[in-house]
Amino acid sequence: MGVTKSQLFTEEQNEIATIARVLGHPARIAILQHLLKANQCINSDLVQELGLAQATISQHLKELKNIGLLQGTVEGTSMCYCINPETWKDVEQKLSTLFSHYTDKLNCC
Repeated sequence: MGVTKSQLFTEEQNEIATIARVLGHPARIAILQHLLKANQCINSDLVQELGLAQATISQHLKELKNIGLLQGTVEGTSMCYCINPETWKDVEQKLSTLFSHYTDKLNCC
């Protein structure tokens, strides 16, 4: 596999690509949907909710936290995660801007 030449692209293009890569797994979407519904979640709740192994969920949570979509606090031996509202709005804006540039063209292809 070739090396990505990220320096050829703008910072925004690289950021959107990173967001898309992280959101590109259905387990991560399910985690986000569960957190949005519950408004907070303790890690072990996700094991029961999604039926995935604890280690698998921890890895998905790590990816979501690395791009800032999640924030968490340690409570004893558990982590309590929730949506990071600032990053959520930033991601929403970036994706909305990307999709808003499309105009419906009747004779495209």
